[in-house]
Amino acid sequence: MSTEGLSIGISVGGPGAGAADRAHRGSRRAALARRVVWAPLAIDATAILIAVLDVWLVIPEKAPPYSIYLSGLACLALAGRRWMPFGVVLLTVPGFLTGWSQLAAMIALGMLATRKQTHWQVWVGAALVWMCRFVQWPLSDFAQLSWREHVLDGIYGVLVAGMPIAIGLLIGARAQLSQKLGELAASRDRERKLTADAVRAEERARLAREMHDVVSHDITLIAMQAGVLTAQESPSARQTAEVIRQLSTRTLEELRSLVGVLRSGLVDEGPQPGIAELGRLVHNSAVAVRLTMDEVPEEVPPKVSAAAYRTVQEALTNVRKHAPGATATVLVRGEDGALSVEVCNERPPCEAVAELPSGGYGLTGLAERARLLGGSLETCSTEDGGFRVLARYPLAV
Repeated sequence: MSTEGLSIGISVGGPGAGAADRAHRGSRRAALARRVVWAPLAIDATAILIAVLDVWLVIPEKAPPYSIYLSGLACLALAGRRWMPFGVVLLTVPGFLTGWSQLAAMIALGMLATRKQTHWQVWVGAALVWMCRFVQWPLSDFAQLSWREHVLDGIYGVLVAGMPIAIGLLIGARAQLSQKLGELAASRDRERKLTADAVRAEERARLAREMHDVVSHDITLIAMQAGVLTAQESPSARQTAEVIRQLSTRTLEELRSLVGVLRSGLVDEGPQPGIAELGRLVHNSAVAVRLTMDEVPEEVPPKVSAAAYRTVQEALTNVRKHAPGATATVLVRGEDGALSVEVCNERPPCEAVAELPSGGYGLTGLAERARLLGGSLETCSTEDGGFRVLARYPLAV
């Protein structure tokens, strides 16, 4: 948290961003559901209309009333072709045999072939449709036809019954192919996920080894050296050494816990310090801090509580590094369904004696943590030369 003209602004989507995305996805799903409901109804209505026109355009003026009724029944029966495809084929047979509902029978047979593919009902329906096209009503007229006319009617019957089956089989094969492609894509995604998990597990194990072999070793040496310094006669030296030893021990415990999480590969980061430990954090921070807790809810989600703790911890660490001797204020407040954490420090009384290593990853990590929780993080310099960190975390996570 440098006060030497440093100004960093980090802002991510606020709590309303996730709600807006969920509302947008919900509206898209609703629109898709409406389209799924209305599309079949529109197709069925179109099929019935075409079948009615087919009958109306070819029916003669002196047609028997029963043939008109049976043809109309065949057209209306198409409304149930999605639920009872074989029964609808049977209902269209009388109208096709004695009337003019040929197209209605073909549409019903096509739906039967689409749903049943090579089931025995398809071949029975095809035989009935072929028979209706081959046999002419009344039977007396059929008996007077020549053998040439019988052969032509048989050929036309094959075409009338075969074309709907061919189209139905093609549609069914396409649906099966789409299903297989979907299963293949899902299997490929699972394989990709397993590969990514394996790579991630290997990387986590490598990080755990490096942290244990390098960082843990160095912190252990620091703690041991601090323990030796506690034997000095100077009270200030003993006190400083004791503080170093306590910090090193606590850091080593957290590091070992993190190494265990990395090796286990679990998503859960384990127990994390929260806002209940802010008092102890402020007391051990070696910074003059004034802590204020205002209207903080009794029940705070663990992730939000841990994020608030880490925000204060990182901010106070930056005060020690970049503004030694400065006074800081910490304000934790619950407002509008969110938890806000504000850390401000005044201008340091003197410049830092030595520049400590800093890569700026602390604030970046806080911003990423806020983004994952649907919150925001803002940092900026103050008018009096200090620095301000403001984080907001939604309580509904």
